[in-house]
Order: sequence, then structure tokens, then C-alpha cells
Amino acid sequence: MKYDPIKRSMGSFFNTSPFLRKLFYKMLDLLFLRTWHVKHDLKKNDIRLSKKDAKILDAGMGFGQYSWYLANRYKKAAIKGVDVKDEQVEDCNKFFTSCGRNNANFEVADLTKFSEKNSYDFILSVDVMEHIEDDVQVFRNFYAALKKSGFVMISTPSDQGGSDVHEHDHHENDGSHSFIDEHVRDGYNIDEIQQKLKNAGFSKTSARYSYGKSGQFAWKLSMKYPILMLNVSKIFFVIIPFYYILTFWLCLILNKVDVLSKHKSGTGLIVIAEK
Repeated sequence: MKYDPIKRSMGSFFNTSPFLRKLFYKMLDLLFLRTWHVKHDLKKNDIRLSKKDAKILDAGMGFGQYSWYLANRYKKAAIKGVDVKDEQVEDCNKFFTSCGRNNANFEVADLTKFSEKNSYDFILSVDVMEHIEDDVQVFRNFYAALKKSGFVMISTPSDQGGSDVHEHDHHENDGSHSFIDEHVRDGYNIDEIQQKLKNAGFSKTSARYSYGKSGQFAWKLSMKYPILMLNVSKIFFVIIPFYYILTFWLCLILNKVDVLSKHKSGTGLIVIAEK
């Protein structure tokens, strides 16, 4: 099951015009449960992030959908997005400039080598850490990059089935462990990631599960099943709009339930650490 090639193909299509890219962002906002959770926690910190001189780092910004949200919500703040992929950085700079969003800029950077001391009030890292082997060094770099009393928010898969990993999915011969090709780990233990952040210097951490039962079902409906169809044949690009007409509202309801619920376990984690 291939997720990342489909994601890249969709990104390339929606990048052909500013209108389509904005539409792409809107689709991600509605269908990606992680976006619901991230926005939910960001809103709790509006006072801290909306101040005039706030500096925000979108660490591993990918398509730039979170930088777009931050740049629009916190117009007085300065947002920098970094990513290891040159094409992502180039696309984001071009798109944001064309839309007049001058409070955001993008640079190529490797988070394991990132070095900007005492520069940021807030760092956002969404679905990034599961792709990086040397996570401890990244946490140290985050700590060094934050100003005093700054904080980082991390969204990442948990070890409770994150990356859509289940015991029966592990095949001894083919090495297939994850629905997501590029993950170097299947998910974090909720205590493990907090301890790593504390070892990196953070004084206070909190973590909660996301993607409970309702969220896991929503993810299968909104993301997994369509991607499985597209892996079978590109002809499903024609069928998928009709599929979403049938499932869209159910996915929204399930996402809302997941965000408003407190989960004893879940396949995702939202982690906050303060300097």
C-alpha cells in the first residue's frame, strides 16, 4: 500500500494554480483529523501567538497548509517554514508570494542540523518526527531555537497502531510494517516522547492521544480506502468524488467527535513541551 506517491501526485495537480492550491488546503483542513486536533490546541494559545512580534517555525512544513493557516490567523506574527525538499520550499515561496502573504517565508533546512538560537516563540511539527531517525538531536535543536518560555507542539503517530500498523501487518519476509512508506518508526510511546523532550531540556511536557475509535474509522473512510483504490488504478480519480459525496458528512461528524473526546488510547499523539 503506497501513500506517499499518491500524496505527491495530488500535490502536483493542486499546485497548478493558486485557486486549486487553496482548494487543496481546504480539503486537507476538512478531511485530515490531525488538522482538527492541531487547530484545536492552537486556539488555546491564541493570546501567546497573536502578539505583534511573535516568531513561529513550521518545522517540516511539507505542502505548507499549516503555514497558510498560521499566516492567516496570526497576521502580526512572522512565520518561517522549513523542509528538506527543495521543491516544497520553492512551491511554498511562489504560492505565498502570489497570494500576498508576506508574513511567511520558506527555506531548505535539515532539522537534525537546524541551528537558530533563542529565535522562536513557537515551533509546530506535524507528522515529521516519525520520519527522522535522530529525533533526540531534533528535540535539542528545537529547545535551543526557542526563546525563554517558548513552546513546541508535535503531532505524531503513537505506538497504539500509528501509521496504521497492526500485528497482522508485519510480514517477516517483505519487511512491510507501515501503511506510510517513509516512516522510520511506527509510532511513539506517550511516556517515551515526553522523556526524550525532557532530556533535551524542556521543563514541562504534556501529551494526549488523538485518533480514538471514531478518529480511526474517520481516517479509514477519508484517507485509507481512497488511497487503496488509487493504488489499484488511477481510474478511481474519477470515482472518488462520488465516494466523498457519500462519506463526507460522516467523516466530519467522526472528526468532531474525536476532537471533543478524551481518549484513553489512540493511534495519534499531540505533545506540547515548554522551555
